[in-house]
Amino acid sequence: MKVSEWILVCLLLALLLDRMIGDPPLLWSKVPHPVVLFGSAISWFDRRLNKENMIRDRRRANGVVAILALLLLAIVVASVLQAFFALFGPLALLLEILVVAILLAQKSLADHVLAVVQGLRQDGIEGGRQAVSMIVGRDPRTLDESGVSRAAIESLSENFADGVVAPAFWYLVAGLPGILAYKMLNTADSMIGHKSPKYIDFGWASARLDDLANWPAARLSALMIAFGALVHEGRAAARRSLSVAMRDSRLHRSPNSGWPEAAMAGALDLQLAGPRIYAGETVNEPMINGAGRPKANHLDIQRAIRVFHGACTALTGLVAILLLLSLLV
Repeated sequence: MKVSEWILVCLLLALLLDRMIGDPPLLWSKVPHPVVLFGSAISWFDRRLNKENMIRDRRRANGVVAILALLLLAIVVASVLQAFFALFGPLALLLEILVVAILLAQKSLADHVLAVVQGLRQDGIEGGRQAVSMIVGRDPRTLDESGVSRAAIESLSENFADGVVAPAFWYLVAGLPGILAYKMLNTADSMIGHKSPKYIDFGWASARLDDLANWPAARLSALMIAFGALVHEGRAAARRSLSVAMRDSRLHRSPNSGWPEAAMAGALDLQLAGPRIYAGETVNEPMINGAGRPKANHLDIQRAIRVFHGACTALTGLVAILLLLSLLV
């Protein structure tokens, strides 16, 4: 089997496995998830290279060294895993499928967002706030039902791009080293890439590299969300999804997150983004799809999950087509 066919087979089966099983809580209660291990490595560099008494230029330089070392570590670990898997002959394919599936987030993401629906239904606004606090960084105490619903939909859209499409993309590009390096980078961005006084310099390189790594996946994710809208919401929703993504994606503070969020806003004909509160501070941003409906509820979250599932199906179908073309050539 050619390397390209190996990667396509692994990715196709990993996507299907992750869609069905996701991350079993029992497993990760016994052993640490790889992302937890990545976080420990990032924290180690943070403690040693990001001291309060350092000047800004030193912090920025140390941040560059840290992320390059972390990416190298991820690539080395991936290479060791590949060599280890090779010892098991035909089982190497199964082992790599399991690793790739662990690093995707289709079912776990849908489950976390569905928990917001269940929280709103069972315990009202307080239940929704508690559930949404697990997936967003904004202050849930400031959110009404519409705010909770919009936050859940925004998180679902953004994480589709960097939790599903981007890992799959980098696995296609560079195999196991590609997906492990991406997950290390994305974890670093979430931990040290924000613009707080402590990390604005130390996390600068991580944030910029993460923007670069997510550039293709963000745009692909918008196309896949439009496909999900076509399947579950109809042609008008699909056209609106693409139109809003093209028009409003640049209104988001992130050069990438605006694409899937705008695509989902168009698909649901809903306003997303806009002013939000993080750590007691208001972040003023333009409203994406300002002509859409201003209020959302748990039914809109359910619609978004259906569109998300359609988008995941589009990704799996694309990989299947690429595999078929590879086998025919």
